[in-house]
Amino acid sequence: MKLLMPAQPKEPAQPAKPPSFEMGLEELEKIVKDMESGDLPLERALELFERGMKLSDTCRKQLEEAETRVEILMKRAGEVQPQPFKTDK
Repeated sequence: MKLLMPAQPKEPAQPAKPPSFEMGLEELEKIVKDMESGDLPLERALELFERGMKLSDTCRKQLEEAETRVEILMKRAGEVQPQPFKTDK
């Protein structure tokens, strides 16, 4: 005879913590490499594309947050004023 344990209340699901910037970028690079191979079924390619878009957005937000933190720290120090990053393009 088996004794049944009372059902345990489930803990509320916590949102998944986003990957670190470095981990997100590494996964994004792998996704790009996999998609460039061209050997994926359409459904898998769509899954990877969707994941890549989410990772790209997460990494962009992390960069923006870091930039804001640097600007605040520089303003507090009263030293160099933040300048927009310029590329050669």
